[in-house]
Amino acid sequence: MQRRFAPPFCPRSDCPQHLLHPPRRLACHRFGSYLRSDGRRVPRYRCSVCRRTFSKQSFAVSYYLKRPALLVPIAAALVNGAAHRQIARLLGCAPSTVTRLSARLGRHGLLLQVLALQHLPDDQEEMVLDHFESFEGSQDAPIAVATLVGATSWFCYGLEGCTHTRTGRRTPEQERRLATLLQRETRGGYEGSTARLLSTRVGFCHSAQILHVTADDKPDYARATQRADLGGRVRLSVFPNPDRGPKGSVRSEAARVRDAAMFPNDLLHALLRHSLAHHHRETIAFPRRINAALERLFLFTAWRNFVKGISERRADTTTPAMNKQLTDRPWSWERLLGRRLFPGRLAVPRSWMEIYRREWTTPGLPSNTRHALVRAF
Repeated sequence: MQRRFAPPFCPRSDCPQHLLHPPRRLACHRFGSYLRSDGRRVPRYRCSVCRRTFSKQSFAVSYYLKRPALLVPIAAALVNGAAHRQIARLLGCAPSTVTRLSARLGRHGLLLQVLALQHLPDDQEEMVLDHFESFEGSQDAPIAVATLVGATSWFCYGLEGCTHTRTGRRTPEQERRLATLLQRETRGGYEGSTARLLSTRVGFCHSAQILHVTADDKPDYARATQRADLGGRVRLSVFPNPDRGPKGSVRSEAARVRDAAMFPNDLLHALLRHSLAHHHRETIAFPRRINAALERLFLFTAWRNFVKGISERRADTTTPAMNKQLTDRPWSWERLLGRRLFPGRLAVPRSWMEIYRREWTTPGLPSNTRHALVRAF
């Protein structure tokens, strides 16, 4: 027998009952219902404290959507290499609809990542740190995303973005073109993104444990781990990137040791490159705004942690979240999108909250839409 739905808290963020947690119960009463276009009747409620009304739909990820059935197929298509226009043609909707729902799904993935970090057990798993390289709009505007992955569980603990200048040899024409570009916000570059990501991981540890992190020999990593806000709680193991020689040459012993140590993060980056259309090496579906790219990466992280099995070749359905004892079975997309998460009820890191609000703007774009909805925040 299906249990009758009982609102666990008031969905209004300014209500005193918004922060209720069990065993405390929400003081409210039924306040009628309304009939949806699909024929389903949705009950309404009235909060006894703020005296405002809300419905059962207020607790669904599809809140305020005209076509809620699009959420799951769009989420699945985004992490399976389809671009926005391809998805729109497949589902019979506008490309702008896919873009808006992609942002909503990314925000949900971000909040799910925070919820997972809050419930992680304090173990001594080593972690692997590296940056994933892509670009924003063109190859003249590269971006890098720091990723932190469990060495044995393959659980992705989070990500942080940054921008940097174009590297490598540049022709005089490229130099002239770069000089005309508007200045972008770097947010500390490699060092800043590394420090923010490690600070987030330290902040969610329930005890004063020492974090053991493996990385390559980029100097920014060593500087980031020595920052005062980390309190000396990060121990860095460095595996230099050895010379590989010409293509097809045999790997040296140093290269084998480095590849074995960095494999969990290298695998994640390979999946990102393979599964997200806007990060393919040769594509016309490139990310045009770093904030949107980070949103899609948070969605991918949720899929990687909770839905995708460790190995499809060996038919191993164990997920990284199962390895971290967060779940006891693989999740479906319906389960992952089964409940709306509210940022006011979670300890969202400041840098992630800026992504949630879409405050990381890209100079030169005609529109940098922020997320400032009142009721669908």
